[in-house]
Amino acid sequence: MPLELIEDAKGDPRNAQALAVASDLAYLPEAEGVEAFRAQLGMEAKFLTAGNTQAYVASNDDHIVVAFRGTEMPNVWDGLKDCLLTDAANLLIVPEGDLGTDFAAAGVGARWHLGFIKALASIWDSLTAAVAAEREKKDRPVWITGHSLGGALAVLAAWRFKRKFIPVHQIYTFGGPMVGSDDAAKAIDKEFAGKIFRYVNGPDPVPKLPTISLLANEYLHCQNEVALGVAEEHAATGAFFREWAGKTADGVLHGTIIDDIWQGLQGRLGAHAITHYRSLIEAMFNK
Repeated sequence: MPLELIEDAKGDPRNAQALAVASDLAYLPEAEGVEAFRAQLGMEAKFLTAGNTQAYVASNDDHIVVAFRGTEMPNVWDGLKDCLLTDAANLLIVPEGDLGTDFAAAGVGARWHLGFIKALASIWDSLTAAVAAEREKKDRPVWITGHSLGGALAVLAAWRFKRKFIPVHQIYTFGGPMVGSDDAAKAIDKEFAGKIFRYVNGPDPVPKLPTISLLANEYLHCQNEVALGVAEEHAATGAFFREWAGKTADGVLHGTIIDDIWQGLQGRLGAHAITHYRSLIEAMFNK
């Protein structure tokens, strides 16, 4: 029996369960993904790709789901080390052009992660066309989801959809990193009050990234974090980052300390897998 989305329930575990499945299916290649969306969620799906950014737009008679693909191999994230640690300070920017117009609505102090903004921009035209086409067929709630990098893109896409007069019903992310500065996070909270649900597994380090400093992080999350696992696991992850903060010079990351931190993170990335998130959410129903 296909999993359900409950339109009138905010933060309902049933919604999290269905959208965690959608986030997992977003990693599949097109032929397998289309069939899996149909079999597991009862939805017809369209695969979109542009450069290194991929998403599925899936729909049935009652809902439209946008599911962004995350990093394809989170256990070997050498390509994201610079994005999350080394160059994080330089990646907080004010977008330009059409993007700048959309994200300027967050206020003059808001800064956004350059890499995530570029990833969304690469797929934006085909994405909005696919969602608009579905809404023309029938106006249904639009749900946005994603794991890892896909979670970051889900939050940014929700912001831009709103600027384009496409209403967003709810956003569910799983192990997503931060997307912008304090002011950006506050603007997201105001825009989507009660509509964003960030699922975070305690040992997973990725939701605490990116960072330019382990003492004073200029990035910040939007609200409504839903903690998975036990409190001790969340505390241990916080202690891990505090330990490394004590080894930095004035809390600034540079030199070999970045490589050392990244090496330490490798052992924790198993907790970041979308399959692990799915297991933890499904366990909610067995209590």
